Amino acid sequence: MKHCQLHMEQVEKELPEPKEDFNELLKARGISRRDFVKWTSAMTAALMLPPIFKPLVAKAAENFSRLPIIWLHFAECTGCSEAFLRSSYPNVDDILLETISLEYHETLMAASGYQAEQNLEKAVKDFDGKFICVIEGALPRGLNGKYLTLGPKGKTGIQVAKEVAKKAAAVVCIGSCSCFGGVQAASPNPTDAASIKKAIGISTVNIAGCPPNAVNFTGTVLHYLMFGALPPLDSLGRPVWAYGKRIHDYCERRPHYDASEFVEEWGDKGALKGWCLYKVGCKGPYTYANCPKVRFNDGISWPVMAGHGCIGCTEPNFWDTMAPLEKPLPDKTYGGGEKTVDNIGIALTGVAVAGVAAHAVASGIRHKGDK
Repeated sequence: MKHCQLHMEQVEKELPEPKEDFNELLKARGISRRDFVKWTSAMTAALMLPPIFKPLVAKAAENFSRLPIIWLHFAECTGCSEAFLRSSYPNVDDILLETISLEYHETLMAASGYQAEQNLEKAVKDFDGKFICVIEGALPRGLNGKYLTLGPKGKTGIQVAKEVAKKAAAVVCIGSCSCFGGVQAASPNPTDAASIKKAIGISTVNIAGCPPNAVNFTGTVLHYLMFGALPPLDSLGRPVWAYGKRIHDYCERRPHYDASEFVEEWGDKGALKGWCLYKVGCKGPYTYANCPKVRFNDGISWPVMAGHGCIGCTEPNFWDTMAPLEKPLPDKTYGGGEKTVDNIGIALTGVAVAGVAAHAVASGIRHKGDK
């Protein structure tokens, strides 16, 4: 706790003043103090911190705009940026992203050509060792990286990534393309596209998803602001607080799975009743993410809640390993054993039948005794 307080004081001394008063901005966007306190409590819990850290989470939010961000784009569709930017009713996470000190972002900035390159060089120089490098998109390695060239000088994506990443305090990959290669790296992968870690050999924090949730990005940056270090990561470089459990463990349709109640085909009675989507391809049992908890579209819904199975987009190579997307994977391991959903259903049915038989025998003995 003391370490966090000291680090926050250091951040306030070393990094630029916020461009806008955060509390005034919340008020202007219709976010009440009560709403902010609720958000602070939820974010503290999401980051797996004890309640005593709530004031520090609030302080980190107020200082969010102090941290310089350089956002690079490589081989991708810009869907991750779009997902973060589009919000009908802004919540605290949206406002944090609005106030972010974005020193370079090709989609949003007005500059282009040589001026854009100069802006990037200046930002890297001015904030050497103090900025977060956010990367969206995979890096093609084929033809010595020439499948992706950027700017008037025709630098390869690999060159740009290396030049910027080596000056950053940390590199955060946004979306499955930069984290694991994404659709660009799917078979047959003609450009030899790869994740940032694999392409240039650096350690990265992976905010996986296609697209990922803005909550997972803001939470990771808040953790860095509070502790001066990145959050604990799993074996794939994803923050444990956001990707530590399977979607299956959070899913509101899980009771139907346990009861062997499945949608067999789109539009059947199971679909109308909101039963489990495993048999129509849901990859929730194999996918680690917090989608059911944080949801999308201002917390309104998420794919399974809307009626379509999870496609496993936070996992490596999901375009290949999770295909076909609307059929179950019969040879996948589940629950520590080689079990398919049909095996589990049969086993559950067997248990139920055995239970009914045992109840009948017990009832017969009891009635016989009564006589």
